[in-house]
Amino acid sequence: MTEGRPPFPPFTRDTAIAKVRAAEDGWNGRDPARVSLAYTPDSRWRNRSEFLTGREAIVAFLTRKWSAELEYRLIKELWAFEGDRIAVRFAYEWHDAQGRWFRSYGNENWAFDANGLMRERHASINDVAIGEADRLFRWDSSGPRPADHASLSDLGL
Repeated sequence: MTEGRPPFPPFTRDTAIAKVRAAEDGWNGRDPARVSLAYTPDSRWRNRSEFLTGREAIVAFLTRKWSAELEYRLIKELWAFEGDRIAVRFAYEWHDAQGRWFRSYGNENWAFDANGLMRERHASINDVAIGEADRLFRWDSSGPRPADHASLSDLGL
């Protein structure tokens, strides 16, 4: 059985936006096994200085990530798209075990297979320490960003 994850390439503006929001919602759910299903079994990643291949590595990576980046909340925004590729910018807020808050800013380049599964993910990310009072992402951290919550552009990020 062939796996599929709509929308499928080639992307239109609307389907690219839908793909970006689906990725954001998945990551905000913080379930590594479920998130890994959006990627091809042999998906290749570069995340900061770490290189991964395959779903098992993705699950291990996300498990480590979300055990260290507590109360993780993410917003993604479409930057560009063409054919089977999407570029996004994003920001997420989290705190470490000592309660120090951070906002991480980044860009991702994605390439998809014909079934809508991501086959490549290249992420560049920078972390900035913030005070608790400077947080902007304050929805319930156990689920997706509410539909009426401000976007990155609306927040001036």
